[in-house]
Amino acid sequence: MSSEGKNLSDVSAFSAVKVKKDLRIGLIQAVWNEEITNKLREGAEGFLLESGIEERQLTHVRVSGAMELPLAALWLLEKVDAVIVLGCVVRGGTPHFEYVCQGVTQGIIQVQMQTHKSVVFGLLTVNTEQEALDRAGGKYGNKGREAGATLLQQLHVREAIVGL
Repeated sequence: MSSEGKNLSDVSAFSAVKVKKDLRIGLIQAVWNEEITNKLREGAEGFLLESGIEERQLTHVRVSGAMELPLAALWLLEKVDAVIVLGCVVRGGTPHFEYVCQGVTQGIIQVQMQTHKSVVFGLLTVNTEQEALDRAGGKYGNKGREAGATLLQQLHVREAIVGL
């Protein structure tokens, strides 16, 4: 997690998690605010590849916007072991921001509870485009990279508790 004055995207400790060669991971990217979501995807994918995941283990899906992330995750989890959803919602002058953020959050929780699989939440919810840029490879690190680390850690936890 990053906050004012802190860049917490140093996730090197998570790269030590043992990666299974039969593991399948989905990356779902909302293309709304694509300049930002491309950077998030690059961060997540880069971390996973650096950690021993091979390109063949990754499935990439692009959806229109943040509201489409939960359903795409549900569909993709029929074929993969875990998913990272990546998107960016920038606050505007209407209540739309709150509805979208709340809907996506609740949708992702429902998908996890229904499938018993990890869906890592890589949705930036920010006040300005600059805040998004700061969190997508800027001064606060890359939240996509953090999502990649979170995914590996979640899979490690799942394996320790119930086996993968």
